[in-house]
Amino acid sequence: MNFLSEEKRAKLSEVLFYVALTIELGIMLLDKSELYLRNFSTYVFYVTFAISLIVVLLMEHDKKEWIVLGVIFAFSFICWRITRRNDILRYTVFVMAARDVDVKKTMKYVFYVMSAGFAFIALMAELKIYGNMALPLQDFGRGYEETRYTLGFGHPNDFYSCIFSIVLLWMWVYGETSTLREWIFVFLMNYEACILSQSRTGKYISLIAFFAGFLVKYAKKFRDSKIAYVLAAIVSPVLCVAFSVWAAIVSYIPRYELGHKYYNIISSIDDKLTGRIHALSHAYSKPAGAIETWKLFSDISSDEAFDMGWVKIFYQFGIIPGIVVVAIVILLIAICYKKKDVWTLIVIMSLSIYTVVEAIFVSRFMGRLFILPVVGAYLGEFVRKRIGDNV
Repeated sequence: MNFLSEEKRAKLSEVLFYVALTIELGIMLLDKSELYLRNFSTYVFYVTFAISLIVVLLMEHDKKEWIVLGVIFAFSFICWRITRRNDILRYTVFVMAARDVDVKKTMKYVFYVMSAGFAFIALMAELKIYGNMALPLQDFGRGYEETRYTLGFGHPNDFYSCIFSIVLLWMWVYGETSTLREWIFVFLMNYEACILSQSRTGKYISLIAFFAGFLVKYAKKFRDSKIAYVLAAIVSPVLCVAFSVWAAIVSYIPRYELGHKYYNIISSIDDKLTGRIHALSHAYSKPAGAIETWKLFSDISSDEAFDMGWVKIFYQFGIIPGIVVVAIVILLIAICYKKKDVWTLIVIMSLSIYTVVEAIFVSRFMGRLFILPVVGAYLGEFVRKRIGDNV
């Protein structure tokens, strides 16, 4: 790459990163629009992986940084060879490629692309061009029949997850500078989406997100206190993962183990989660997500689908990759504390809590996990500083 000056390489890296990001966002939007994209999206993923890898190679790295990147890449490569899933490898290289991005500029770009894309999907459904507005009246496991709106997104939970993504993105981009009137407007928009989708998960978790947002915006001393970040780390990932592990362990109890000492308590929790714990052991052709299905590294046969996202991480990728993910989340919270970045903290905590009961953000579609550019920039800065301290 000596034929390019450092400035030109940096510019080319930025352009290529935005190309990869745009493709990932585009393929995610197509997937959200009820199109069946399995084979097509797989080929596109190869393209974005190649572009991201080129970006990493174009960047300036000293020898120590190359060693760190090599170790991380080797681990991701081993995960791919063992599990036969390339998701970890793709995510790793994309995050590496995000090292030098302007996070504010990039997150604004993600916000507007996703907002425009989701609005277009809803408009096509409203005009009856493509997609359905609602699912037929039925019982969704809550003991009564109800109408749940999808607005072209295929499933009410998918519809609400898109609104939740936009809300969190808005908080990250504009939460600090927005007026109370704007906050109320976004809150009401989110509340309306909860009513239309009938997403209880979304309603409760979004209330936590808004409460945290109001608290750090109007009680600014709280954002600088260490307790906010410690509490966030305790909730996410510690309590989130602990509950998920517990659910995987006791998943055989609800419905069938009537004589179990804690049957009533466990079944009550499972009922509130509309059978998500029970589903880990009994709802599919084979146990999927129950603790006995977890391995140090997963394999291609671990392909059953279910809702609990943290369980899915450990089931589909393995215990060791799952522990690495937990460590990364804790590290990101520590970085947020050093930067006094409460908005990224709120996004991380909200996504982590949401992922306890939903697996929407644990996906082969990287565009769903909109916080990745920030993750790449923060981890990249952390690695370079640590290396610099040891030089």
